[in-house]
Amino acid sequence: MTPTTERTGLWLIGAGGSVAATVACGLAALRAGVAGSTGLVTARPELEDVGLADVADLVTGGHDVTTVSLAKRAEELAAAGVVPHDLPRLVAHDLDEASTRIRPGYVVGAENQRDAVERLADDLREFASREGLSRVVVVNVSSTEALVVPHPGHADVEALESAWDAGESPLPASSVYAAAAFRAGCAFVDFTPSAGARLPALEEMAAHAGLPWGGSDGKTGETLLKSVLAPMFAMRALDVRSWAGTNLLGGGDGATLASPDARQSKIESKAAGLEALLGHPVEGPLHIDHVADLGDWKTAWDHITFAGFLGTRMTLQFTWQGCDSALAAPLVIDLARLLDLALRRGESGPVAALGFFFKDPAGLDEHALAPQHDLLVRWARGEVAADAAGGASSR
Repeated sequence: MTPTTERTGLWLIGAGGSVAATVACGLAALRAGVAGSTGLVTARPELEDVGLADVADLVTGGHDVTTVSLAKRAEELAAAGVVPHDLPRLVAHDLDEASTRIRPGYVVGAENQRDAVERLADDLREFASREGLSRVVVVNVSSTEALVVPHPGHADVEALESAWDAGESPLPASSVYAAAAFRAGCAFVDFTPSAGARLPALEEMAAHAGLPWGGSDGKTGETLLKSVLAPMFAMRALDVRSWAGTNLLGGGDGATLASPDARQSKIESKAAGLEALLGHPVEGPLHIDHVADLGDWKTAWDHITFAGFLGTRMTLQFTWQGCDSALAAPLVIDLARLLDLALRRGESGPVAALGFFFKDPAGLDEHALAPQHDLLVRWARGEVAADAAGGASSR
């Protein structure tokens, strides 16, 4: 395939947050030639010739419930050392333009849910029309939601419409955005552990519209290491007895996860693949704590006990310290380019090959990083069908 010359929209839910602002800064810096491609999986040699949209042809927009400008957010990120100190000044014009493409988001309980879906979908249609976009990919980078309580309206589209007819609001916010994306003919990906498109009604909606989607919960730190280390233990026939983890987070994400309901959603997502990776259950307490002073930085400390030959007991400990926004932003750009490719190919349903990017991959039962990467590359190069991985992975 030859690279497309058409423009693609990247619509961000949580468009005024740190991850979205880092995406906007990064795209502007890449267009200006003042940043390299470090962290962009789609810039690696094995993916550079598969016909992906050029990063210069990605146009950002989004929804948010706050009104902080991207320029102001970028200044805060620069002060925290997340982006280079002088970058907000260099890309100020791009950030101001991107801010004009942010629309009011959905506030639970503030409006009729069916009306909200149509309003959000109209924003997406207007974005595509005004900017002359061929396709739009919607990526949710907003705050983590609490675990979804099953509702009859989740069962299928007919049940959802019936619930709306009765004046109910059965969908969590992330699924409202997913519904709007599908109504507007856009691809959708949930970079958070929220429900998003992973409710039967939303999966049916995407299938009827013939649209691809992916998720969920971006794999950027501790779980990324688990997806490499756990297969090592299994391949060397070492018996992992426990795998405990402690996560310290600051910033908005840490504040959100201070809520027990939201924290439980994240814990379940982070723990989803460990048993599958090891091949057996393992004791694995996991803690998430908010430390406001850390800002956009996060620290994970893991303690692993395992037994070797003759039952000899051993341990492994590691500490991961990273900047969440700087780790997530290039992956969001990657996902926009890859789902744009899926749209051009006419694929629909969960794109299993995108499991490489997620803690809890939709449509994929494989959690080890190396085979996930192999599947991603072969799918992008057109060597395997979109559903080759098999095994839907819905909550």
